[in-house]
Amino acid sequence: MAFPTTRMRRLRATAGLRGLVRETGLRAEQLVLPLFVAEAGAAPAPADDDAALPALARLSISAAVERAREAAGLGLGAVILFGVPSHKDPEGSGAYDDEGVVQLAVRALKQALPDGPLLITDVCLCEYTDHGHCGVVREDGLIDNDASLELLARTAVSHARAGADILAPSDMMDGRVGALRSELDAEGFADTPILAYSAKFASAFYGPFRDAAGSAPAFGDRRSYQLDPANGAQALREASLDVGEGADMLMVKPALAYGDLISAVKRETGLPVAAYNVSGEYAMVRAAAAAGHLDERAAVLEILTSLARAGADTIITYHALDAAHWLAGTEAPFT
Repeated sequence: MAFPTTRMRRLRATAGLRGLVRETGLRAEQLVLPLFVAEAGAAPAPADDDAALPALARLSISAAVERAREAAGLGLGAVILFGVPSHKDPEGSGAYDDEGVVQLAVRALKQALPDGPLLITDVCLCEYTDHGHCGVVREDGLIDNDASLELLARTAVSHARAGADILAPSDMMDGRVGALRSELDAEGFADTPILAYSAKFASAFYGPFRDAAGSAPAFGDRRSYQLDPANGAQALREASLDVGEGADMLMVKPALAYGDLISAVKRETGLPVAAYNVSGEYAMVRAAAAAGHLDERAAVLEILTSLARAGADTIITYHALDAAHWLAGTEAPFT
């Protein structure tokens, strides 16, 4: 029926009514906190002393344990670990070293916090290679897709052996989910799930992350393996291929400008979908709030709710600790 019989504002009149009919909920357990874990001797990062971007600071293993303890106390669902090694080489050997920084961090976290949060590990080579690319570089400067798969699978098994709960390949090499699944199954880790960075775009929003992780390419860019931001259909095909290769969860990265694809991936695959609210998105909100242009709490909760509304089951965000405090009605640590 039309106005005046139908009045849409009836259910917006009070906070109680608005809460009663709210369609999308946001819970701390949906949120994942990124942690940059630095090996002793790793070079400092710009964000380490940058109060503007506190969630991007590199942490020692002991500091990462304390940050994860805080995350667990706030009810966050998981943390995702990115390693910063003290040594890099052309094949990124630190990524699959059983005594590497991520492997040591996983063991320390499991020992200190056996009841959680869940530990997700980033499976990639870019933080560990001296050239900063996500795969093996050939003599002609191109990325060797198939040679990279073996090293990525070795990395995944090393992380699983250390105790990682979820493995998240972020390299965007063709066939890497199948390569990881095959190797994990062969090594006795058939129950370890894979969260595939299926729709990872060659985005302008990764700058602060690359500073924190020390993973900027030394030459060229990553457009030959990451997705063109203009190509939504291609992203859906990538997601479908990852499902066929055995992915258990799918990721869309970045998040804020890709709500259409979060929704489409969820609708087309039916798998759990993670959205990565990336470092540039975090930095934009922090900068705008610091300049007095917006309310950080209101803006962050609106953004995170919009991602859940689009279809994200899980949200990786540098605002995770702040958001968990805000959802609980307590004072956030970084604001």
